[in-house]
Amino acid sequence: MAPPTVCRILQFMLFSCLLEAGASAGSEAIPGCQDKCGNLSIPYPFGTTPECYLNKAFLITCNKSASPPQPLLGRGNLVVTNITLEGQVEIKQYIAADCYNASAQRVSHNTPKLWASMFTISNDRNKFTAVGCDTYATVKGVRGDGNNEYFTGCMSYCTERDPNGFNNSCSGIGCCQIPIPSGLKNITVSVSSYNNHTHVWDFNPCSYAFVADETKFTFNNKSFDELKNIESLPMVLDWAIGNETCKVAEHKPDYACKRNTICLDPANRSGYICKCKDGYYGNPYHPNGCQDINECKNSSLHNCISESNCLNTPGNYTCSCLKGFHGDGRKDGTRCTRNELNVIKISIAFSLCVLVVIVGSSWLFFINKKRKLLNMKNKFFRQNGGLLLQQELHERNASTETVKIFTAEELNTATKNYDESHIVGRGGFGTVYKGTLKKGTEVAIKKSRVVDQSQIKQFINEVIILSQINHRNVVKLLGCCLETEVPLLVYEFVSNGTLSDHIHCEDRESSISWVIRLRIATESAQVLSYLHSAASTPIIHRDVKPANILLDDNYTAKVSDFGASRLVPMDQTQLSTMVQGTLGYLDPEYLCTTQLTEKSDVYSFGVVLVELLTGKTAHSFAGPEEERNLVSHFDKSLRNDRLFEILDEKVAKERAAEQIQEVAKLAKRCLSIKGVERPSMKEVAQELEDLRKLTCQHPWAEVAVSMEETQFLLGQTFSVSTYVSN
Repeated sequence: MAPPTVCRILQFMLFSCLLEAGASAGSEAIPGCQDKCGNLSIPYPFGTTPECYLNKAFLITCNKSASPPQPLLGRGNLVVTNITLEGQVEIKQYIAADCYNASAQRVSHNTPKLWASMFTISNDRNKFTAVGCDTYATVKGVRGDGNNEYFTGCMSYCTERDPNGFNNSCSGIGCCQIPIPSGLKNITVSVSSYNNHTHVWDFNPCSYAFVADETKFTFNNKSFDELKNIESLPMVLDWAIGNETCKVAEHKPDYACKRNTICLDPANRSGYICKCKDGYYGNPYHPNGCQDINECKNSSLHNCISESNCLNTPGNYTCSCLKGFHGDGRKDGTRCTRNELNVIKISIAFSLCVLVVIVGSSWLFFINKKRKLLNMKNKFFRQNGGLLLQQELHERNASTETVKIFTAEELNTATKNYDESHIVGRGGFGTVYKGTLKKGTEVAIKKSRVVDQSQIKQFINEVIILSQINHRNVVKLLGCCLETEVPLLVYEFVSNGTLSDHIHCEDRESSISWVIRLRIATESAQVLSYLHSAASTPIIHRDVKPANILLDDNYTAKVSDFGASRLVPMDQTQLSTMVQGTLGYLDPEYLCTTQLTEKSDVYSFGVVLVELLTGKTAHSFAGPEEERNLVSHFDKSLRNDRLFEILDEKVAKERAAEQIQEVAKLAKRCLSIKGVERPSMKEVAQELEDLRKLTCQHPWAEVAVSMEETQFLLGQTFSVSTYVSN
């Protein structure tokens, strides 16, 4: 195709996009209905009265007492600033703040909540952000039908205002930022301080947290002062029609897509949205549907010799010659010529030209396609850290055979092109798929949600760490794929979910017995002992928690997620690093000094032991305030001789009081504030193994194990959870 033709087609596509964007912004309302409130255009299916909106979910209340009038979502207090027909609504959402005076006394604190059950919070547009130099923040919400609770958070720390403006980066120094999952609704944002801003009060007396459009907030040196005077920031909500797919909805009488439209199923929420067909413009929900674009009226939208040679058709146009002439009537085609010319000669010449063009174009197309594919794979290989991986393997005297390199085609086949039925876990990082290789081997494939160049080093670090570990209780890394847009990790498939699924489950009857809990603790401790003292190069895991301990069908522990782990040089006992880990499991000594040691893993493992004993989570916002921090509550209960009052119900019923007390004492030692007072993981593993041997001397222990195995064989299993935690 000649270059002028390509340009005209691009012009047509651009014009169509502009028409659709114009239709979205132009707020095409139902005739006779209010189409604006203040500065907001209100397109149908939204409206201000019952006859003007599709259903109550799309009600816009116009508060005319404000100046200018304020559009509110539904009958609530969420101010709407923009509505698009592509399925998004922008609102103003309050910022959570926690402020202190010079005497370290709290002077203000708020916990904003958002209740938008008919909408979902856009995970493509929004991110969760916390700002402050002595700050930890959390966001809690529900996903889907409201039964799937979601909870996460982040922390930021600094001791002085950075004269360089913190490099405009939310990396944990003064600001932290994490993605949110798709389908999130009804959120609560909370922010707190570790030391009441005592050491940073002169320039940062407050902590802030919010879920907001990531394009509308950039962290810099002025953010501490600017956020004092801001009550809210823009947040984007996703909307759709109903909760049925296009295939189901299009056969119903209340189907919302009108004439000349197509129906689309959004990837991140239930329901459907409508869009004008190519060659049409307007509001696809309007009773009149989308209108045809008359390309013949605009010379930039058609390729005919002139308007007189152009015939508009529904959604398109055709070119033709006037009577007495022949040809195709296109500017770059066979020009219109009189019929006296030798038609046969023209036809032969034209056919030869077409043949040459087709053969030449096909040859160039395949060569160009092959070259582009090769260039793209090389680009992704470099982009995904392939050169860094080769360098690391070379420096460690390893080879690429240590880690199998899978092709993109192999993994596409294994997951049936990443079909949704193969999804076994989701998280902020992305998605985990179950796949089956050609030889029948079941694998778990970790696929990141987006390309994040800042995480490439962490990705390569996990590959290097796992390639050096050979332990039956570590999730085995089978290989990786670097020739796709996002790097992929391939692990052995572990079928029975995470330890967190089992000890924090709502169905208390499904909770695992004390005997199995003790075995899981022992196996996990042995892994950490191996990493610290038996691996060729000592390894600190740095993110030990129940969500990173997977279980197979026999409840055998498999430690996972080595993305944050660090190799320790043989001549060093500690590393100075930026604080990284999960809230509730972080070693307080590491948090204060940034000096990472093996005893940091011991502290985190101590929290896991307490969770195994109590069945409670490390952090909880339910119940009395003194019970929200599990470590503090456990320590207080132990000192007051009230251990058995906080035990998990199933653990408390089992006849293992002496054994439970010994594990509790071990956990208390692991949770010592000073690292030197904690035992090593080798000592912890040995003590747990000795306690397990005592279990074997009691006949009731065998009965407990048998009952658990019988339950499993009868089919009482847990749903598979995320393989690599956030």
